[in-house]
Amino acid sequence: MKQADLILQNARILDPERGLDTVGDVVIRHGILETVGSRAPSPEECPDLEVMDAGGKWVVPAWVDMHVHLREPGEEYKETIETGTAAAVAGGYGAVACMPNTRPVNDTAAVTDFIRRRARQEGYCRVYPVGAISKGLEGKELAEFGELRQAGAVAVSDDGRPVMDSLLMRRALEYAQAFDLVVISHAEDLHLAQGGLMNEGAVSTRLGLRGIPAASEAVMVARDLLLAELTGGTLHIAHVSTEASVRLIRDAKSRGVRVTCETAPHYFTLTDASLEGFDPVFKVNPPLRSQRDLEAVRQGLADGTIDVVATDHAPHSSLEKDTEFEYAANGMIGLESALPLVLQLIRDGIGGPLEILAKVTCNPARILGIPMGSLRAGTPAHLTLIDPEQEYVIDAGTFHSKARNCPFHGWPVKGRAILTIVDGVVRYPF
Repeated sequence: MKQADLILQNARILDPERGLDTVGDVVIRHGILETVGSRAPSPEECPDLEVMDAGGKWVVPAWVDMHVHLREPGEEYKETIETGTAAAVAGGYGAVACMPNTRPVNDTAAVTDFIRRRARQEGYCRVYPVGAISKGLEGKELAEFGELRQAGAVAVSDDGRPVMDSLLMRRALEYAQAFDLVVISHAEDLHLAQGGLMNEGAVSTRLGLRGIPAASEAVMVARDLLLAELTGGTLHIAHVSTEASVRLIRDAKSRGVRVTCETAPHYFTLTDASLEGFDPVFKVNPPLRSQRDLEAVRQGLADGTIDVVATDHAPHSSLEKDTEFEYAANGMIGLESALPLVLQLIRDGIGGPLEILAKVTCNPARILGIPMGSLRAGTPAHLTLIDPEQEYVIDAGTFHSKARNCPFHGWPVKGRAILTIVDGVVRYPF
């Protein structure tokens, strides 16, 4: 890895935070953004800088994924901080927020410190730990939010397990305010889900698989919105997948509830019809939903109800995935396949480049309160250079992640990250 000292010439510069969409040059000297948009000096005037013709390419803030699973500590055979962040920069991401369902659970300062230390030693991008809402993710007793915050946690969540106790969730929203923490909700009513394997509907009936009703998500979304309204707490709904959830969040926002939300590429790209072949790679929680839900999610992205696109990168080994559908683990990887799927939203008219790119740059950075997501002169360079027209076929066999459970393997796509700079250092290509 080397410090960035270069000129990107004739690029399309897109900075959603500032509403900037212009063609110009970007000068990076000693890892600092020196010029953004203005015509750069000639190469003869800057012999110390490498010059790259970025004509037809996009310079954007390095992407931020606020929902990943890096599996370290405890399940390094699935993924490590090193391999997960390598996958991130290859996919155009400069920062990731990692969920607390590690082994041990990230419910103490010691685990948070470990993750941050490993990220400094071996990581390719910035890593922001998310602490647990409850000790051991057991939903019984709040973790020490102050301790987690002081150690570097940027949010709290029991992701992977819903907080079923409404009083505990209320206390979490109240307690988190004292430490300026956002509470990330895994919205799922386990009683309604009843160990289901896929979305409840015509496809599950035809396949003979136990279904998970869309209401199992929406019921908990409604509860958590009401609790956020009651407490004034800051709530973020993870992996939104249903029409009812989008509608409930849209309504809550109109009432002034302090709520944001995210979805993932598989929820605006795939439906439960993908499970017709019983392939466990398509097994995920929340499950892939109906076409109607997919269209509602896309509408939520279009009208701004959904603030963020996150991957919910959930690596598993073949031990967990290459088995009978009923026993296979939930989850998909996404760090190295998300970029072209997000760019497709622009081509499909879901939103303009600035509107869509905001959902992977300044919006997640703002929600987490981290200094990323923009291109401002005088600041350390965190940027991604994208070739929006590069066509290729997604090949999970070439991924830098340890895992291969990618539902988009074999898809022809368009758009690729060709350069990722984080903290003024070229992190990708390696």
